[in-house]
Order: sequence, then C-alpha cells, then structure tokens
Amino acid sequence: MTAAATDNTKGVSVVIPAFNERDAIEATISDVRAALVTAQATHPRSEILVVDDGSSDGTGELAEAAGARVIRQPRNRGYGAALKAGFAEALYDTVVITDADGTYPSNAIPAMLERAGDYEMVVGARVGENVAIPMVRRPAKWVLRQLASFLAGQAIPDLNSGLRVIDRKLEQRFEHLLPSGFSFTTTITLAALCNDRLVHYHPIEYYARIGESKIRATHAFDFLLLVLRTVVYFNPLKVFLPLGGIFFGIGFIKFIYDLFIGNLSETALLGFLGGALLWSVGLLSDQIARVGLSGRQ
Repeated sequence: MTAAATDNTKGVSVVIPAFNERDAIEATISDVRAALVTAQATHPRSEILVVDDGSSDGTGELAEAAGARVIRQPRNRGYGAALKAGFAEALYDTVVITDADGTYPSNAIPAMLERAGDYEMVVGARVGENVAIPMVRRPAKWVLRQLASFLAGQAIPDLNSGLRVIDRKLEQRFEHLLPSGFSFTTTITLAALCNDRLVHYHPIEYYARIGESKIRATHAFDFLLLVLRTVVYFNPLKVFLPLGGIFFGIGFIKFIYDLFIGNLSETALLGFLGGALLWSVGLLSDQIARVGLSGRQ
C-alpha cells in the first residue's frame, strides 16, 4: 500500500514501533491494512511503516514479509525514538501511531482519520466497555491523569494512549521536547493541551496484549516527574501558584495561632516567605517560558 505522494494531505502513514513483537506483528499489520482500505474515501494513499527497534526475535523480517516498510534501528533506543524515526521517514503529513502488540483496535482508525482534518491530534481514548488495563496499574494511571488534567486546565480522558492520528507539523513543533522512552505520548499530549492545540478524544476499546509488557512499575514515578516537568516548561504558574499558596496558608494559620497564644514564632514568617518566594519563582519562570515559546512559534 506504499505509494509515492505528490499531495501529502491525501495520504496517511501508519507508524508502528516494535521491539521483539514477533507473536503479534503480522496480525497487527493485517488489521491496520484492512483499516486503511476502509479509510480510502478520505485518505486514498497510505503506507505502513514498522520501526524495528533493535529486535532480536525476527520481528523486522516478519513485518517485511507481511508487506510493511521496515525501518531498522541498530539497537534498542526506546519507544519515543522509534516513533521519531518513523515520523522522519513517513511519506505523508497525517501520521497514525499504534502499538505492535495487538492492544489497540485498528478498526477505529478510519473514524479517527475522519476527524483528523479538524484537529491537530486525534487520540484514541481507552474508555470503552472492553478496556483490559491491569488493575495494578489503574490507581497510578488515575492519579497521573487527574494531576495532568488539573495542571493542563482541562479534562484528559487518556494521558498516554498509543493509538493516535497526529499532524506531522505538531510533532515537529515539539520534537525537541519529546523523549526517547515510553513518555513520548504523555509529553506530546501535555505539550499540545498546554499550548491550546486542537485535540480530539475518540473512545476506543483496549485489549490484553500479546506477549510480555515492556512497562514496569518504576515507570509510574518517571511519568509523574514528566508531567510536572512538562507543565512547568509550558505553564509554570500552574505548579508554583498552588505550592506558594500552601506555604502561605500554613504561615497564615500559624500566625493566627501565635496571636491566640500570645507568642509569635518564626514558623509563620517562614511560611509567608516561602509562599512569596515560590510565587516569585513562578512569575519569573512564566516570563521565561513566554519568551522562549514566542521564539518557536
């Protein structure tokens, strides 16, 4: 289904990062190809790119035999690095990303592509009736999603879904921030929302993966730091104003208590100073962020 393009707006490139996914890669390519046939009314040209991220189990060879264009990484560089390599090689400006492990429903791609003309990113939100997210991960995912929604200033149904339709210009706009690891999708979500980009969430199902998951429990802390770092980069007041308010509130409560007992202490003063310091840092960071972002428009 690969074709040389003269009009990049009428085609779609599907990028599938894969690391040791021999058990699922052929079925994934077959499902994606069927979805692209359904989507031909809006996107008559298409290609499937599999980024073999240093696999040692023959994933790349199986993908090539299944008819995909394969980009081979000399070693395992990470999910985000594989996606960036796929974006760089994609023929078309509309790029679909999906996983190679059979978790995402490829039949949702045509409906998502129909909305791609109105939005810079269409995210497959895993909110359907059949969502096979392990119970052990759900509390951490809920906390991260709520924190990210608060910091971004809007509800985020799914923070790190791996099924998306992305305008290549959006990826290029924030490529300098996008990490090489699993947090690629989280970062581009927060970057888009914090900059008022047009993002649409399309409900999808989510199935149990084929093979062993690459996500570990320790990644939850990495995601938390990523959320805070990304929001501080784009909208530092969202972080520093509440933190300053907490310190100032503690100082104020201690001040009232000290007045009541007739013994003023340094704790209240430290609370006031801590709050003022955090607010000042937040305001300064906000000015730096505005100047930096204006230079990248």
